[in-house]
Amino acid sequence: MQEKTAPVFLMATANDVSALPPEMLRKGRFDEIFFVDLPDAQEREQIFEIHITKRNRDVSKFNLKALAKASDGFSGAEIEQAIVSSLYVAFDAKRELLQKDLLSEVKAAVPLSVMMREDIEQLRDWAILRTRPASKKSPA
Repeated sequence: MQEKTAPVFLMATANDVSALPPEMLRKGRFDEIFFVDLPDAQEREQIFEIHITKRNRDVSKFNLKALAKASDGFSGAEIEQAIVSSLYVAFDAKRELLQKDLLSEVKAAVPLSVMMREDIEQLRDWAILRTRPASKKSPA
């Protein structure tokens, strides 16, 4: 990467930054390291809106604020899977998707933020002094 001969924009992601060798993290390899935390309530609302709309459902029929509140600690992928599971429930019942289906699936799921709480807290602690936050909120 440092031997580039023309301007280049390189991006990479890692779920476990501690597994990367230190030389990958030094300036000159990557100019900045950003920390992407779990989505906040507003971001979760947007994720619900995106995935409900993507599945051709009328988003105005859903209380996105209530869904965002119920899904505290969920990742975007976990929200998407709750929607997919809810659609299966509605299909099996031979009816349209309802708010209660989404809330039920969210409540039934155990997000990684709960299962891996200690690991996520360690990553957030590591990120506070070593990275730039990817969103306006700060890590933790």
